[in-house]
Amino acid sequence: MWTPAALSSEAKPYSGDIWRVVEAQSRASTMRITDTLDEQAVLESLIEEVKPAMPSDCARLHWLLSAPFRYGPYPHGSRFRRVDQQEGVYYAGETVETAVAEIAFYRLLFFAESPGTKLPDRPVEHTAFSVRCRARLAIDVSKPPLDRDSAIWTHPVDYGPCQDLADSARLAAIEAVRYRSVRDPDDGMNVALLSPRAFAASRPRTMQTWRLYVRPRGVQAWCEYPPSAKEYEAAHFRQDPRLANLLD
Repeated sequence: MWTPAALSSEAKPYSGDIWRVVEAQSRASTMRITDTLDEQAVLESLIEEVKPAMPSDCARLHWLLSAPFRYGPYPHGSRFRRVDQQEGVYYAGETVETAVAEIAFYRLLFFAESPGTKLPDRPVEHTAFSVRCRARLAIDVSKPPLDRDSAIWTHPVDYGPCQDLADSARLAAIEAVRYRSVRDPDDGMNVALLSPRAFAASRPRTMQTWRLYVRPRGVQAWCEYPPSAKEYEAAHFRQDPRLANLLD
């Protein structure tokens, strides 16, 4: 569809702060099963030994930035990454609100696809963090001429064309794809970094604590500082057929 040469002609530099949200686990999970800091350090080192090797391009990066490039792909692939594809993708939003909308959707999706799983009885803490990126070459599929295929770039479940696009982009040495979020009700923008070389910093720039409370038909999310709150009903994501059982 879009050849590497065609994408190269549309590529431009991209820079800015981008946001990602992850569940706050990290070292807290090993702290629960050890008695001292020394024991925890030993356990962490043992865990590190069995993790996949760190890609050379990620050696300088904080683990929050390197993780999407270090670990294997999603079982069913993701928008710009195929099943069994080794090249990682760092997905982020241009605003923290867009990143929160994305994680809220996937929390709902998890419970929609595992209806026997009990909903959490309390909010779950998440870490939102920004990082400065500076991609030498990037494409924006929300702008002409790439936006003529916007229907396939924003399909809720069929990622095949986006994966084809990412393959061509990598061949053209393109490091980032800017695209409209399918999950954000406010139509925010996402950025997918195809290479760790697109990071302009080695560590997160800003960090926030968000709490997400998954309800039967939606997600409530709030941050105490700076104060912010969002609520996402399952109906916000009705375009995705995987949530159909939450809309009955």
